[in-house]
Amino acid sequence: MTPPPAIRSLIPLVIGLAVGGVGATLFLQSMPGAGGSPEQRAAKLEVELKRANNRIASLEADPRTRRDKPGRSFADGARNIAEDIREGRPVSPEDIFHASQPLMRDLAPLFDRMRIRAEKQRIDQMTGELARKYDLSPGQQTALRQWFEAKSEETAKQWSDLVGQEGTRLEDVMRASRDVRPDDGLDAFMERTLTGDKLTDFRTTRMTERAESVQRDADMRTERLDGIVKLDDSQRDQVFGIMARNSRDYDPAMKLEGAAGEIGVTNGTGQREVFLSVLRPDQREAYQTEQQRRRESAQKDMEAIGLTLPPDWDPLDMESF
Repeated sequence: MTPPPAIRSLIPLVIGLAVGGVGATLFLQSMPGAGGSPEQRAAKLEVELKRANNRIASLEADPRTRRDKPGRSFADGARNIAEDIREGRPVSPEDIFHASQPLMRDLAPLFDRMRIRAEKQRIDQMTGELARKYDLSPGQQTALRQWFEAKSEETAKQWSDLVGQEGTRLEDVMRASRDVRPDDGLDAFMERTLTGDKLTDFRTTRMTERAESVQRDADMRTERLDGIVKLDDSQRDQVFGIMARNSRDYDPAMKLEGAAGEIGVTNGTGQREVFLSVLRPDQREAYQTEQQRRRESAQKDMEAIGLTLPPDWDPLDMESF
C-alpha cells in the first residue's frame, strides 16, 4: 500500500496544517541523527510546541474546523491534545497523528486535486521516456498513459484509505511513505506491449535497474549495521546477502557484488532475526545497547517538553534494519 510521490510529500504538510507543524517536527527531531545537541533540539521543539498551542487555540475558535457530523472532529482532538499538554500529561506523536486524521479526511478533495496536478507531470515524463526509448506507436503511448493514470488512482485510494482508517498508526504511515513504487506492475504491461528486440532490451534494462537498486540498498544497510557492531568480512558477506534477498526488487538471476553464502529469510522468520543470528553474542549486545541508547536520547528530547515516544517505537527499525 503505497502513496504516490505527490501525496507522500504532503505527510508533513498535512500534520502541520492540523497542529501548527508540531506533529511532523517533533517526530522527525526525535529520530536518530538529528542535528544539534539534545539541548538545542529541545529548545527548538519547545518553540514548535508554543506555535502549536497558538494554532490549536485559533482552530478551536474557527467554525470551519468543526463538523456537523457524528464522531470525533479535528477540533475535538486538538482540544484534547492541548488539554493534555496544559495538564502535564504525556502526549506522543501518535496522539497528534490520530487527532489530525479527521482533518486529513475533510481535506482529501483538496489533496486529490494537488495530486492529480503533480501526477500529470510525472506521467508525461515517464510515458515520453518509454515512448522514445522503445519507439512506441501512438496507440501504445495512449495505452501506457492510461495504465499510469489507473495506477495513480489505485495507489491514491489505497493511501487515502490507510491515512483515514481508524487504527492506523503513525509508524504505518511512515513505512508506507517509504515504499513508493509508481512503476509497480509496469513489467507486466510492457510484456504485453513489446515484442522481439524491444522486449529483450526492456527486460535487460529493468533487470539492471533493479540490481543496482538492490545493491545500493543492501550496501547501505550493511554499512549501517557495521557502524554499530563492526562486522568481520564473512559477516559482511552474509549480512549483505540477507539485506539483498529481502529487497522486493531481488531476483535470483541478479549478479550482485558482495552476495556470498546462502543465508536468506525462511518462512515465518523476519529479516532482523536472521541478521541478528549472524552476530556474535558481544555484537548482539552492542546492537541492543545502541538501540536502547538512541531510544533514551530521543525520549529525553521529548520529555523536555512533556511529550513521549510511542511505547513500541524502535529507532533502529525506523532506519529500515
